[in-house]
Amino acid sequence: MALKRMAVEFGMGTDLRGEDYTKAAVRALRDALWHNSLTIADALGFPKEAMIVEVMIGVARPDAVDKAQVAAVLPYGSAKVSVVEGGLDVLKDDGVGRTVMANAAAIVYFDIAEEAGA
Repeated sequence: MALKRMAVEFGMGTDLRGEDYTKAAVRALRDALWHNSLTIADALGFPKEAMIVEVMIGVARPDAVDKAQVAAVLPYGSAKVSVVEGGLDVLKDDGVGRTVMANAAAIVYFDIAEEAGA
């Protein structure tokens, strides 16, 4: 068996006032997921729970993201969440506070038997 990449989706999320990096990350993942209706599992004869989803989040403060909350966004399948430095913090006009922006990539895999001779 080998993991085969089946889909990649991208999203962006913000927290305008609260400076909450987890909230921005959750919104970014929702943005990535809620714009599609993947039927790959059905087409391949797999249950949706067989999806393996690699979630990559980019924010200015990776240590401030609760990975469990991000993983909980996925409606099915198993999640592996990683958070790296990225995204964008935009300072408010008064210099106090910031708008937090996060980027997300959700990569969907299935464990599929490789064909002989491939």
